[in-house]
Amino acid sequence: MAERTPRKQTAVTKRVVEALEILRVLNVPREQQNERSALTLLALLSMTPRRRWADAEAPMLGITEMMNYFQKHFGKKYAPNTRETVRRFTIHQFVQMGLVLANPDDPARPVNSPDNRYQVAPTLLRLCREHGSRAWNDSVKSFMNSSEALRRLQPTERKMALIPVTLPDGRELKLTAGGQNELVKRIIEEFCPRFTPGGVLVYVGDTGKKQRHLEEKYLRQLGLIFDEHGKMPDIVIHLPKKNWLVLIEAVTSHGPIGLKRHNELKELFKETTAGLVFVTAFLTRRTMTKYLSEIAWETEVWAAEAPSHIIHFNGERFLGPYE
Repeated sequence: MAERTPRKQTAVTKRVVEALEILRVLNVPREQQNERSALTLLALLSMTPRRRWADAEAPMLGITEMMNYFQKHFGKKYAPNTRETVRRFTIHQFVQMGLVLANPDDPARPVNSPDNRYQVAPTLLRLCREHGSRAWNDSVKSFMNSSEALRRLQPTERKMALIPVTLPDGRELKLTAGGQNELVKRIIEEFCPRFTPGGVLVYVGDTGKKQRHLEEKYLRQLGLIFDEHGKMPDIVIHLPKKNWLVLIEAVTSHGPIGLKRHNELKELFKETTAGLVFVTAFLTRRTMTKYLSEIAWETEVWAAEAPSHIIHFNGERFLGPYE
């Protein structure tokens, strides 16, 4: 990359300072009033050191694209392993404040998708285009008056992207749209009635949250204390009549219950007297074939495309715990 001239460097510094001024005016948390956040705002507005604020735009960018923009136009290079820092400590807060929209082209895109895109909110774009103009102060007042309403809209927008799931007892649960939760819904509504009738759904994980459904008191009755940092399976079902705990992993991006995961789950649930049943669930049999060599013996496999069938790895028992 060519060395920057003093004049070019001055323009870069001036533009970053202006972005910081905007962030301060918007009362963003102090932790986001820094160069990283200023560069993020500039990238999301397609601003360069020479572009006028009146010409700001609103492209949809991924985190890596933003970081490439920092380097290309402002000479700031971040290491690839800081990508998560930009997402967690700048973009996340901008989205919460309603300054930035997450996946406006596809709100159902999984939260852990590598294709996530972000775009400045239309109201923020209009405000930034007024920066430096006579209308700036009035525009700031108008924006701040509307920002509370904007923040109140955020939970509603997020709610629209949730998947409704009917639990075995008839209650409704809402999971974050996308990712493995499409499969989790199929497990609850199709696997459970067929293979765990009368079972109590005691835990359901969620792509977008650490847990979405938890019967903590029920787990304690089974001799288990829930550890939010433990590597819980995606779904846990208890069959009271047989005293079995059915531990289900939903496989979309991560692997099945292999030998290592099998041992992890046995260690995690070692305090319970219930027998442990291990199930790996896939959306399709084609997906299952990719993982056949990894699936542990003494476990079960279920594919949502053939919901009335289950595959048992090792024929000594069918859907039962091993001593």
